[in-house]
Amino acid sequence: MRSSAFSGTPGYVKDSQHSETAPLRRLLPYLWTRSSVEMRGRILVALAMLLGAKIANIYIPIVYKYSVDALTPGGEPLLVAPVALIVAYGLVRVLQLAFTELRDIVFVRVAQHAIHDVGLQTFRHLHRLAMRFHLDRQTGGLSRAIERGTTGIDDLLYYVLFQIFPTILELLMVCAVVWGLYDFTYALVILVTIVTYVAFTLAVTQWRIQYRRHMVDAETEANSKAVDSLLNYETVKYFGNEEHEARRFDVALTRYEKAAVISATTLAFLNFGQGLIISVGLIGVMWMAAAGVVQGTMTVGDFVLVNLYLIQLYQPLNFLGMVYRNMRQSLIDMAAMFALLDVHAEIEDRPGAPALRADAGEVVFDAVRFGYDQRRPILHDLSFKVPAGKTVAIVGSSGAGKSTISRLLFRFYDVDEGSIRIDGQDIREVTQASLRAAIGIVPQDTVLFNDTIYYNIAYGRPAASQAEVEEAAKLARIHDFVLNLPDGYETRVGERGLKLSGGERQRVSIARTILKGPRVLLFDEATSHLDTRTEKEIQESLRAISANRTTLIIAHRLSTVVEADEILVVQEGKVVERGNHDDLLARRGLYSAMWLRQLEAPAPVIPLFPAAAQGSSTA
Repeated sequence: MRSSAFSGTPGYVKDSQHSETAPLRRLLPYLWTRSSVEMRGRILVALAMLLGAKIANIYIPIVYKYSVDALTPGGEPLLVAPVALIVAYGLVRVLQLAFTELRDIVFVRVAQHAIHDVGLQTFRHLHRLAMRFHLDRQTGGLSRAIERGTTGIDDLLYYVLFQIFPTILELLMVCAVVWGLYDFTYALVILVTIVTYVAFTLAVTQWRIQYRRHMVDAETEANSKAVDSLLNYETVKYFGNEEHEARRFDVALTRYEKAAVISATTLAFLNFGQGLIISVGLIGVMWMAAAGVVQGTMTVGDFVLVNLYLIQLYQPLNFLGMVYRNMRQSLIDMAAMFALLDVHAEIEDRPGAPALRADAGEVVFDAVRFGYDQRRPILHDLSFKVPAGKTVAIVGSSGAGKSTISRLLFRFYDVDEGSIRIDGQDIREVTQASLRAAIGIVPQDTVLFNDTIYYNIAYGRPAASQAEVEEAAKLARIHDFVLNLPDGYETRVGERGLKLSGGERQRVSIARTILKGPRVLLFDEATSHLDTRTEKEIQESLRAISANRTTLIIAHRLSTVVEADEILVVQEGKVVERGNHDDLLARRGLYSAMWLRQLEAPAPVIPLFPAAAQGSSTA
């Protein structure tokens, strides 16, 4: 079994040979769902159609036999008999085709409903997983797992229900009919031929997988080297390494050439072996049937019938090697998707947890200890309080634990020791949905959805009216800018919002936070990457939305927090200084040193909040 893209992700269970068929068992409840009588009825009707198609398929050679006998010299002298049989032959073929298509029409809703349910459940589960899982994941791996897993379900159902199972059913029916019409030796020869054919095909296909894998790997290597070289065209030219690149590409192409030759050779061996087995089986039944015709115990129609049955069984098995490879791949892809459902959700609501009641919005960190890795603690006995309606700023050097505080407040992680409370309620005791509904954030790096400006603002409260969305945009001072765009609010912002400038993205972020209407606000380095003019405009918007709300500011530029009610200086996960701007400067400690360093690069002081008291100093 191949290793999965998630084998290094916490909670992921690697595939094993023992669990190779486990995805089938996991899939059954989604097919035979107790909550939908319609789906179970469709499965039963589809199986009935499948049985009808196979019965019709069994009768095709029988009608053909009687047609041949009627047209054989010495047979039925009346013309009406062979004409009726020929018409019956055509009707049976049409009936077989009709049953097959009806089976597909009836069952397709069941298959797509199962794919829909599995995909949706996996998607929802991924959003329930903790941030630790999403930080450790491989980029793009999760979406590929869902895509391949759902495609694997569709393919597997088709192969199992519409190819493998019908062929096995038809084989048993053919053996029963031939045994009943003639002798068990005919059924035995047909059964042995098909079983030998299947065993040979599966064995050789399994053996060929290694060579096909080598071929695919070599092709991937060649393509990646070609793309890498062409993307770095200028670098190749700078160093005159065209021949070096050609040699590297030649090595990869040589590997692919050898692997492709071996793969084609083994495929030819597979095809020859399959043809040989079927030919031996045909010779056997033809020999016995011919002897029966000579002895007068069988007719020419009987001779044709036993040959048709074997050829009829051979046709769907002709693609058995491909079906087997694709089924294995489908099982692997399904296993990778189902493994995501087995990943434990690290952060879960406790049974019966109530909703958070954030009336005032007081935030308290009480002796909080936390580390992403137990061997490397980040926060050490961190304690502070943000009184309702007040503003507290957290400053410190990079790596001090400032952003960790915001992640803990949103409960992306649970604290190792201590507690975080909002209005006296431990955030671990309330529902995550109500907690996050009470907090609004304007992050350092605003990432927007690849959709319209309207959609991105309305994301703060999807049920909001257009008037409410526009009012939020006005408060964020982006409404006039949007109206001047050719497409207005329907302007698409591009991947991650990159069609907008940093300040424009930040205003959209502010607008959707305003629309959300949270009781607690969190500004996480909200203006650290903006130029002075844009920063001043953004600060004015932030002041407007923070009025009368509990506000926590995480900042690097000290000039943006000078008017905060309290400033906490965090170093190595501890609060080492606290007080207002003037008090901290007077102490001539760490905050004062940071302030003086930032003054070395002159920049205008842009207070985030109006002066809390007269005579506040900024020097």
